[in-house]
Amino acid sequence: MTNRPKFELGRGVDVGDGAEKGVAEEAEGAVPDAGLVEEQKLNFGTQIMSSDSVLPLLETPIIVGFGGVGVDFLAVVPFFPKPDAKIRTTEFKVQGGGNTGNTMTCAARLGLKPRIISKVSNDAPGKSMMEELEAEGVDTSFLVVSKEGTSPFSYIIVDSQTKTRTCIFTPGYPPMVPADLPKANLLSALDGARVVYFDARMADSALVIAQEAFRQNISILIDAERPREGLNDLLGLADYVAWTEASSIPRALVSIILRLPRLKFAIVTLGKEGCIMLEKCVDDESSHIEEMDVDSCLTSLTKTKDDSIAMPTCIASPVTKLIAEGIGSVCGRLYFGTSEKIPSSELIDTTGAGDAFTGAVLYAICANLPPKKMLPFASYVAAAKCRALGARAGLPYRTNPYLTSFTESIV
Repeated sequence: MTNRPKFELGRGVDVGDGAEKGVAEEAEGAVPDAGLVEEQKLNFGTQIMSSDSVLPLLETPIIVGFGGVGVDFLAVVPFFPKPDAKIRTTEFKVQGGGNTGNTMTCAARLGLKPRIISKVSNDAPGKSMMEELEAEGVDTSFLVVSKEGTSPFSYIIVDSQTKTRTCIFTPGYPPMVPADLPKANLLSALDGARVVYFDARMADSALVIAQEAFRQNISILIDAERPREGLNDLLGLADYVAWTEASSIPRALVSIILRLPRLKFAIVTLGKEGCIMLEKCVDDESSHIEEMDVDSCLTSLTKTKDDSIAMPTCIASPVTKLIAEGIGSVCGRLYFGTSEKIPSSELIDTTGAGDAFTGAVLYAICANLPPKKMLPFASYVAAAKCRALGARAGLPYRTNPYLTSFTESIV
């Protein structure tokens, strides 16, 4: 007789010979074997730090995150099933999820002190979510707990063949409303914060929090994953954002910078193709600044990419007047960041890769890292996450010796 697997939050269940090994070691930021170290030395061209190298603790490490939390039911299958088919999993895991929950977990592992604002129900999944976040060092004292209802959850099908994941989301009930967060609690949550993060969910409550952060001159980062109700109101208060809305990504970045004059930079992540960032610069009319079509600028950057380097790198333009025909022009610097080349045998699951990237960007903002350090650092963190099942298991800790190699040197 076969024992039934326990579906305990944060625990993996091996239900077949196809399950990957070594997930726990990866999650703890274990140092790779000597062969991998030598390979990364050759590919990255950077001295590998000793095992006691850690990311520095920051003077202002407090951040606040508002948005989605949930439980992820992750099922790994050898291939995506056809309609009306039956298929067996090769691995199953129940783990905390949600954009904000994942992003704050990443930030906590890197050494920040996140506070999270969201809503769960007083059910078993809600309690487990809180326990998991607290264990990671995330302050959950500002979570709203409903006496009744259900907590959010997602079914996630991970296709081992195509290396893709399909998410089926069920929102929690009742939803969060501004009245759930008294003014005194909001002020306490924002006290001492360096950055406030939003995943653009629960728009009415998000706007109340963002307006107070704006009044207190606290930086705001918005993950504009997709168009959502109330997003435009939030974007008007943002200092940092990711967004696309034009015939090309570079043109979209020019468009969003022009529309939102508060923005310092905007980033678009492209998965395995890397990322593109536009940083706004001061237009010094007394000096001659070269003008260039923004699409042509990106093309020139991508042509200098060295495909022999496996680790993430960053290529930047000089300060340029970047022109998007029919949209306008921006004085800024365009960056093209490459992603880490992950061998197919090591790529397990991309769930939450964008959240990991954003969590690392939050650390970089708090640490005042320049973009040429920030983008490879964030790409490395996202790649580490992809080597384990779920959005959190593979997130690196600040004790991972490779992290300091990104923050202390520019490739």
